[in-house]
Amino acid sequence: MWGFCMGMSAALSATLCFRSREGDLVKDAEWLGVPLDTLRAAVPWRTFRWSKGQKHYSGTYWSATQCDHVIYESRLELARLLFADFDTSVLGIIAQPFLLAVTLDGAARRHVPDFLLLTTTGPVIVDVKPAHRVTATRVAVTFAWTRQVVESRGWRYEVWSEPPTSRLENIRLLAGYRRPWLFDQHLTNALMSEPFDGVSLTDVISRQSRWPEQSVKATVLHLLWKQHFATDLDHPLSRGHLLWTPT
Repeated sequence: MWGFCMGMSAALSATLCFRSREGDLVKDAEWLGVPLDTLRAAVPWRTFRWSKGQKHYSGTYWSATQCDHVIYESRLELARLLFADFDTSVLGIIAQPFLLAVTLDGAARRHVPDFLLLTTTGPVIVDVKPAHRVTATRVAVTFAWTRQVVESRGWRYEVWSEPPTSRLENIRLLAGYRRPWLFDQHLTNALMSEPFDGVSLTDVISRQSRWPEQSVKATVLHLLWKQHFATDLDHPLSRGHLLWTPT
């Protein structure tokens, strides 16, 4: 399909390199032989690259899932981080977990995936790429052999592109309320103890007259981030949005 034939031997001969938290560099380890717990403690393979006029946007994001900072190298990667941090099935997020290497048609090929997500249904390797670049030959070849290698281990592989705009903006807004220590626990408990199914955000705020309106609103947004409440995130969030309890 892409100008070469990939057999299962490509996956079985894959190796990886990674960096440990202790600063050790592990090179050419057998892909199928490295325990997940070892990769769980890996640190990013690359360091930030800064240059005048660079086209990518790098930074660090404080993840509520990790209780630590996670790096990203583009705004699209940051968007994927936001979605992962909001996803209650995601238990851990590791950026640039390793360098994967195979030999295909006599040529050495290497790739650093963007994220390793530890989820309730198993590990997921994620590559983030704008939709218009996914079908480029070089990119498609890399993603094709990476998928085969990842799935040979029973893990899932995901290529992630631009999400729906409204959902991204809503999750980005809720992420501003992700730090639990900023909220009054008494107010949080009061909101969590009441049934709000089918109640609008405006009505929720009006029912909590003991606390300032802005504090109630902020706490509701925090509980939406925690997904104690749910609402329609496919349209711009407003006071008229109805809340319900997730099933």
